[in-house]
Amino acid sequence: MTSESLAGRRDLVAVRPEPIDPAAVVAAVSDPAAGAVVLFLGTVRDHSPGRPGVTHLEYEAYGEVVEPKIAEIVAEARERWDLLAVAAVHRTGELSVGEASVAVAVSSAHRADAFPAARYVIDELKRRAPIWKKEHWSGGAEWVREDHPH
Repeated sequence: MTSESLAGRRDLVAVRPEPIDPAAVVAAVSDPAAGAVVLFLGTVRDHSPGRPGVTHLEYEAYGEVVEPKIAEIVAEARERWDLLAVAAVHRTGELSVGEASVAVAVSSAHRADAFPAARYVIDELKRRAPIWKKEHWSGGAEWVREDHPH
């Protein structure tokens, strides 16, 4: 999904099962006027609080519900900071340890806008987007909700 911004630029918002290509996410926000591009990658780690030995994660989401919510967050970031382009991509399906589950990229003329905007988008996405995560570990699995900006 792409959305027209107020400045006439197109933002990338996607929830999909395909692996995330960081170079493609950065390319989506590239702009000759950009003096700053910030890329955040959230990756699957081998543990979670109180649970060592996570083997993989499983994400479920309804794109038609989640993508508009993420687009709303991107619009809010655009209202707060002077941004050229924003990309927010989240994976669904089964992901192995080390794979990227989410990517947020922001471009702006200056880093003073890019860093806080990227942080805002990922924090609000994790807090507000209805994406379900199931952690798998040796001997079990459990659906968990991440509603904290860590």
